[in-house]
Amino acid sequence: SYLYYNRDEMEYNRIMKLILAVSGGVDSMALLAMYKQADIVVAHIDHGTRKSSAEDADFVRRKCQELGVKFYETKLELGEGVSEELARKKRYEFLKTIQEKEGGTLCTAHHLDDVLESIAINLIRGTGWRGLTPFYGDELVRPFIIAKMWKRDVLKFAGEQKICFRQDSTNHEADYLRNRVREKMAELDETARTDIINLFEKQNELRGRIEKLVTELAKQTVMGKNFHKKELFLTADKKVALEVLREICLMHGYSLTRKQLGDFLLAIKTYAPHKKFNLPKNHFVTILKNYIMFEEK
Repeated sequence: SYLYYNRDEMEYNRIMKLILAVSGGVDSMALLAMYKQADIVVAHIDHGTRKSSAEDADFVRRKCQELGVKFYETKLELGEGVSEELARKKRYEFLKTIQEKEGGTLCTAHHLDDVLESIAINLIRGTGWRGLTPFYGDELVRPFIIAKMWKRDVLKFAGEQKICFRQDSTNHEADYLRNRVREKMAELDETARTDIINLFEKQNELRGRIEKLVTELAKQTVMGKNFHKKELFLTADKKVALEVLREICLMHGYSLTRKQLGDFLLAIKTYAPHKKFNLPKNHFVTILKNYIMFEEK
């Protein structure tokens, strides 16, 4: 079924440019093989976290030369022990620069096993409900996830196509949380894995509806460039109020933690008029009798 999906997608993507993030591992090399006849550009990131990473870059570079594919690379020198979050942030910053230069759509080789692992990691870290929808709304295309491909499907395709790839030695080191989670996820039976993915898809749909509603409610509070009515925050259910407050903060360029949002909501409800509430980076919002006022940035 995934090969049938690939043929349809290949016809569609002949008319658009794709920027493939290719590490040299089996997943990304399978992605490259799947789309090698399309209009593609390859981007490779050497995180500089292990000695063999330069060999990975050379491997991908030579494959792109063989295919006649434009190749971009960068070396980040992040060092051993760098957090997964920082590595991801720097990786996507580079991919965005390539997208700005080339145009087209960014594609990564994530598959359904990556979804399971990301949900589990988010739960371990104490996620809010958004953590149940990893990869949501980040404007990247993930063909293997769209095609409902598990790791085993990617490996099957790689075997059938006799794809060469590089093995990342850190994928088996217990020091990495994702590796430990991967081992546990492998113990799940087929029914449990499928049920989680079905819930993930339903949660994505629900998140879309929630965020649309929250955006509409946030807009209804706007009374001017920096002014918002307080009424909703005084009368609405706490969970609803927090979601709308989060959206309003994002409108003004502030990303608050759940605790910070809770403190902010309490301030709106209890502060005397004209008292100020501290926002990140030494910014303030003034609590008025009927409004809250964000300061100019």
